[in-house]
Amino acid sequence: MPKPDLESAYSLKSADETRRFYADWADSYDTEFVAGNDYIQPRNLAACFAEAGGSGPVLDFGAGTGAMGVELARLGIGPVDALDLSPEMLAAAGRKGVYRDLIAGNILDGLDLPPDSYAGAVSAGTFTLGHVGPEGIPPLLRIMQPGGLVGLAINPTHYETEGFGAAFDRLSSEITDLSLTKIRYYGPRASGAHKDDVGFAALFRKR
Repeated sequence: MPKPDLESAYSLKSADETRRFYADWADSYDTEFVAGNDYIQPRNLAACFAEAGGSGPVLDFGAGTGAMGVELARLGIGPVDALDLSPEMLAAAGRKGVYRDLIAGNILDGLDLPPDSYAGAVSAGTFTLGHVGPEGIPPLLRIMQPGGLVGLAINPTHYETEGFGAAFDRLSSEITDLSLTKIRYYGPRASGAHKDDVGFAALFRKR
């Protein structure tokens, strides 16, 4: 198993490999990655979601250790449920005290959640290299309420290589109000090769 870091995370190839990788990183993720890299992508995506009128209940898809849940709580948006492939990351998220429910599972395998469960869904750090592509959007739409707002942070390289633009076109009968806003991933204290990374906040509503 590779050393837990951003470059290794971008190279993951399967759900099982991802699950093992984040189990090893869960205990140090907040200090090594979030604090160590001044990781502000969740804060910026949460702000976009709030500005677009996002409301709860919200599903935090790929919640990790809960950085997005903290930002949504700071903005007064809730309740929020956390979904993640890694039980170990979810345990860390649960300790932050901002989530209503913790759901371990792979949304691509199907989840025992009824339609119309959520008025909102957000995802930071999951629609990225080595993780989830546009195939993750239809399962999210299935559990969204009509008119519900989805906010996804999408790595720009991944956006091109995985064909997100074409996927959004295919989903045009199911979504509306699509917008793409550039957001920074890391704050002024960041250093290293990725310190200036910028991605897309893709926001849209279920028809």
